[in-house]
Amino acid sequence: MNMMNHREQKAPADSGRVLEVKNITKTYGVGDNETKALKGITFDVLKGEFLGIMGPSGSGKTTLLNTIATMIRPTSGKVLLERQELGRFKDRELADYRGKKIGYLFQDFELLDNMTAKENILLPLSLHGITGKAAADPLETLARQLDIEDVLNKFPSQMSGGQKQRVAAARSLIGNPSILLADEPTGALDTKNSRTLMDQLSKINQTMGITIMMVTHDASAASYCSRILFIQDGQLFHELRRNVESEPREVFYERIITVLTQLGGGSAHVL
Repeated sequence: MNMMNHREQKAPADSGRVLEVKNITKTYGVGDNETKALKGITFDVLKGEFLGIMGPSGSGKTTLLNTIATMIRPTSGKVLLERQELGRFKDRELADYRGKKIGYLFQDFELLDNMTAKENILLPLSLHGITGKAAADPLETLARQLDIEDVLNKFPSQMSGGQKQRVAAARSLIGNPSILLADEPTGALDTKNSRTLMDQLSKINQTMGITIMMVTHDASAASYCSRILFIQDGQLFHELRRNVESEPREVFYERIITVLTQLGGGSAHVL
């Protein structure tokens, strides 16, 4: 049964919307081989929000994230980032806009092995000609926030998995993007490093006002979010909101587990 509350789905009408997803569909193949990955998804993300996207494997959550990241184009519908419709940009304009406005945190780090942590982090800025103090100040801030000051001169092969992911997080944030898109950021980490990463991302979200949208099947990681959209079969299934100031993460975690069970995921889709 679809539990989606359409009154909850509608975001407050204000100028604080960073992201607007309007009736997005994505179809692969044709005829008998046609697969509808997304079936008309609509929602907004407000500035400073920490939004989680959850759902069983094959539900469409990664397709949704990659559509917003402009890695794939939707079959129909619109994605607006800071009121700019991404589908209207030509390839070169889109690449430039994406590089400046969207941060992307991958599950498997995606660090360059022949570069130090510092060089990996600063790479997005150097590609846009930003060097010197303009690059040093945000690097210092993020290194302190993510507790990676002691690995800045190390290569990826000299770092633990947790350190690699925190370096990758710094790289995704170094350009002060309008939104950080995180694809299963704890998927390659153990429990301790997952908790450390989520503690730090949550702190950055709250103290720096960074907007985060995270796809995850990890209910513990999702409990750090302020809102969660659950997707099933390419459609929005349910929404949970958390009052960060008054609802403990442990209580929100239990509510997440309840919805996942109703979604049909159960413990099989929860780390």
